[in-house]
Amino acid sequence: MTVYLVTAIVAYFLGSIPTGYLVAKAKGVDIRSVGSGNIGATNVFRILGKGPGTFVLLVDALKGFLACGLVVRLAWQTFGQPGAGDDVTRLHLSILAGICAVLGHNYTCWLNFKGGKGIATSAGVLIALVPYAFLVTLATWLVVFAASRYVSLASIVAAAVLPFATWRLHSRMELVAITTFMSALAIYKHRANIQRLRAGTENRIGGSKTKPPA
Repeated sequence: MTVYLVTAIVAYFLGSIPTGYLVAKAKGVDIRSVGSGNIGATNVFRILGKGPGTFVLLVDALKGFLACGLVVRLAWQTFGQPGAGDDVTRLHLSILAGICAVLGHNYTCWLNFKGGKGIATSAGVLIALVPYAFLVTLATWLVVFAASRYVSLASIVAAAVLPFATWRLHSRMELVAITTFMSALAIYKHRANIQRLRAGTENRIGGSKTKPPA
């Protein structure tokens, strides 16, 4: 039980690092008060440009990937009990770590439990757990984004496709369950975007850019 607890705690705190907030703060901008108010890569990209946005995207994805890999490996080496069922146990630990990393990003304790939408961190988790389903989801995101120029719409549609891609390409029901949870959480976190999409007020990439305060 100790290995599960340690994995969950470390993965949460890794995921809770508010990359977008820290990058924007270093440039004198409170990312929560400009643009969409979100600390994720999309808002950083929109407010601060390609360089900071790309950095935040990659680091947020890395949080999810490391949680499922490095955190689980260290926790297992320190607290694990080698024996029968090791592969299954490690898979379950990776799933737990992925969930906790995404929850840490979405509900970071460092910003009063108000974080991002978890798309980049979820991507890192998916690369580690379900790489083939991730490729299908990424392709879906790219097609929808290219057609609409809405990051939010592309993320919502890709999230909806994810569990079905996992079901077809990966045989374990645990992976279908975790991707279903991640899909539902991602769509839930986009509920304000859904309202703006319906009202026709959602921002497109390539549209007008909100400037940070002087």
